[in-house]
Amino acid sequence: MAKKKAPPKKAETYIAKAPIRRLMKKEGADLVAAEALDKLIGFLESSAANATKEAIKICKADKRKRVTASDIRAATR
Repeated sequence: MAKKKAPPKKAETYIAKAPIRRLMKKEGADLVAAEALDKLIGFLESSAANATKEAIKICKADKRKRVTASDIRAATR
């Protein structure tokens, strides 16, 4: 008997879909397409990654290791 092949791996995401879907519905979206949800999550993850990179640069410039809320605030301005 042949072995079943494993399903192809999906792209690794860090943000769960359910909370984002609830947020979109809370803001007035009656129906949310899966593709729209995936696009928004991708945008949020890339924005968070860019903000983190900038915050790390700020920390290194100040000769610190801990990223603080003020670093994120400065990186997102």
